[in-house]
Amino acid sequence: MPTSEAPEERLRKFKYRGKDASMMRQQRMAVNVQLRKAKKDEQVLKRRNITNLCSDPASGDGTKEVRLTLEEIISGVNASDPIVCFQATQAARKMLSREKNPPLKLFVDAGLVPKLVEFLTSPFHPSLQFEAAWALTNIASGTSELTRAVVEGGAVKPLVELLSSPNLTVCEQAVWALGNIAGDGPEFRDSVISSNAIPHLLALISSTTPITFLRNITWALSNLCRNKNPYPCKKAVEQMLPALSQLLQHQDNEVLSDTCWALSYLTEGCNEHIGQVVDLGVLPRLVQLMTSSELNVLTPSLRTVGNIVTGTDHQTQMAIDAGVLSVLPRLLLYPKSSIQKEAAWTLSNVAAGPQQHIQELIDCNVLHPVLALLKNGEFKVQKEALWVVANITNGGTMDQLIHLAHSGVLEPLVNMLTIPDTRFVVIILDIISFLLQAAEKLSKKEYLCLLIEEPGGVEIIKTLQFHENHQVSMTALNIIENYFSENTEFGDELYKRLLHFLQEPGIIIR
Repeated sequence: MPTSEAPEERLRKFKYRGKDASMMRQQRMAVNVQLRKAKKDEQVLKRRNITNLCSDPASGDGTKEVRLTLEEIISGVNASDPIVCFQATQAARKMLSREKNPPLKLFVDAGLVPKLVEFLTSPFHPSLQFEAAWALTNIASGTSELTRAVVEGGAVKPLVELLSSPNLTVCEQAVWALGNIAGDGPEFRDSVISSNAIPHLLALISSTTPITFLRNITWALSNLCRNKNPYPCKKAVEQMLPALSQLLQHQDNEVLSDTCWALSYLTEGCNEHIGQVVDLGVLPRLVQLMTSSELNVLTPSLRTVGNIVTGTDHQTQMAIDAGVLSVLPRLLLYPKSSIQKEAAWTLSNVAAGPQQHIQELIDCNVLHPVLALLKNGEFKVQKEALWVVANITNGGTMDQLIHLAHSGVLEPLVNMLTIPDTRFVVIILDIISFLLQAAEKLSKKEYLCLLIEEPGGVEIIKTLQFHENHQVSMTALNIIENYFSENTEFGDELYKRLLHFLQEPGIIIR
């Protein structure tokens, strides 16, 4: 069993009455670090452009394809003959585009990046620019070390200039390369931003932009919004937000997915950016997208709205007004546990708000699916559902607490008292204690005691008096002493001895 954590640490994780609601939501945002470990299938930071050997794109000059070794490629890119130079660059791109184990590092170590960057500036040879940009795209899809080689090789500025190329394939490949560079982290993201890439990218968005190209542009923009240590600069965010608002109205699922991811990055843990996104008027559309049958749209739209309700009470109210509480009950019962978890996390932050928000949550019949998750959800989902109950319990009115008790919450809570996670056992005991306090004030103590006793709760709490964790044992002891002592075999003298024994320093009871 883990040892007891310090009371002040527990207070930071659990909202007690009188604690500032906005602070509580920000603390629940911090839990996001564990809650949302990004999966590869959620959104790809970097992408390699893989060659389809059966339908390799024509380079445009009719040059016959040749197969070269790495040594021949190195020699060819340094040749004075432009045809030989092009053939070597194309061969390099093909080698870097193979699906398995492309020799990315070998090309960097061979010193080919500066030559490829040089070829980006060949205005009279767009085919060479295309091949060089593709090769650099794939090198930048590798490790941070490889991306750094591309950036320090001077690729960013000429790639940005290629965004104005009249050749659409060259332009699109430059977008792809810049997206990979920006996806590496805040340093290279800011390098792309400072090279004035955003206005050029936005200029490429129009009603006539081919859909595959538009998808690449949107994905690149999402990488320019990513990372919060630090966030992208204010000017960059202000430049991108109107375009993201426009893209959010698109019908293509890939465009919608990356747009929602972009907004989710911007709303992660920063009230100022949350405010900027909310002020765009996109909340109704985001809530609508939370009903999408496509998981790649549903996931980031839910995440964005979840981020928004970590903001101020006003921002949370705007999400409620947009209808989020009418959608969340369905998502709590979604077949995929990751969606259930996100939905419960979102709801827990609504429940961390003022009593008005808790009442709106209750009025939307959210408690039934929350209790279903407490009873039958995966453990990781149960814990998020427990936070919903904890926040209602610790922020609600007496009547709201009694409504919670009447909804059937005590049986699943009692059943969860046997879980091995001590932190959550303490939270459950605190919830039960708060419900008993409320019931006593409203002269409903006997009824609530019966609800706890029926599923075997009293016996479990008695057992927890002897838990090795001091916080668990003392909380359980207080509940028994204050509410069930007349129903136990322990007399007053035994309680005094037990209290004295538990308070002895160094004593661990198993």
